[in-house]
Amino acid sequence: MEVRSANIARYADMLSAMGTAPRLRIMRLLLSAHPGGMVVGDIQTELDIAGSTLSHHLEKLKNEGLVTVRRDRQFLWYAAHVEALQELLAFLFQECCSRNKAIEAKRILQACR
Repeated sequence: MEVRSANIARYADMLSAMGTAPRLRIMRLLLSAHPGGMVVGDIQTELDIAGSTLSHHLEKLKNEGLVTVRRDRQFLWYAAHVEALQELLAFLFQECCSRNKAIEAKRILQACR
């Protein structure tokens, strides 16, 4: 997988978007709710984040392609964009698992169990 400069900038933006504790908590919660996602009110209740603050965090994650949103009548459903996360993880672990074996791939897989 050859990485272009534009992709590196995109991955850096994605990592930056997740670089706050509330956004990491949101991402973990949405991953636990995959594939259906969660409505904003349930995210707010689960994480105890004020509505305006939550909206700000969700918008940032959406703008970086880390979450998707769909409207169902008056509800907004947010879900983790797993394809984007898989791409980001592949980028992070490409070199360490292939060229120099800094981290064994099986250890990464064990962490996912």
